[in-house]
Amino acid sequence: MASKGTKVYYITGNHDELLRKFSDTTMGNFSILDKLVLELDDKKAWIFHGDVFDVSVQHSKWIAKLGGLGYDYLILINRFVNWCLHKMGREPYSFSKKIKSSVKKAVKHISDFETTATDLAIEKQYDYVVCGHIHEPNIVEKSNKNGKTMYLNSGDWVENLTALEYHKKRWKLFRYSEHNYTEDEEDLFEMENLISQQLVASIVFSKQINSF
Repeated sequence: MASKGTKVYYITGNHDELLRKFSDTTMGNFSILDKLVLELDDKKAWIFHGDVFDVSVQHSKWIAKLGGLGYDYLILINRFVNWCLHKMGREPYSFSKKIKSSVKKAVKHISDFETTATDLAIEKQYDYVVCGHIHEPNIVEKSNKNGKTMYLNSGDWVENLTALEYHKKRWKLFRYSEHNYTEDEEDLFEMENLISQQLVASIVFSKQINSF
């Protein structure tokens, strides 16, 4: 995308500790940043990962890294389990979502992620606050006595298969549908096969004509 002229901003998170050494580095259309304020149709969007509000990440780096490693292994195990469930014709199940939902209840008194993010965004007079980290996709307007802002969380591309899109002054929470995309990919594959067969046939036919 960057090579074709699109400006790409890589926002670092708690799994990108090594990359944060290169924050504010720009190579052509590609930039590595910890945070970004983007002008979108005369409105300001404050974009960051969100782990800055995570007490465990900020004050206990080794706990955060251990947790990140455990999460990666949990995802791998979950993929195998879901593969088995798929073969049995059953719905997929998310271990990490179940665990995190119970953990979040236990640590709610430490940090209310959404409130912290939106309060700061309102204070800085940002129209949008865009983040991830807690893996909970959401678009909601938040307000307090000082004003209001739009809170947007992209979710993730591992469990929820979600992303945020901004188009024609509107935000959208994109959700990937494996079933629909599988059909599209199969149609595309069949179309490519048909084009390939026609191309081969035309080449063979052309050679036969030339041989005469």
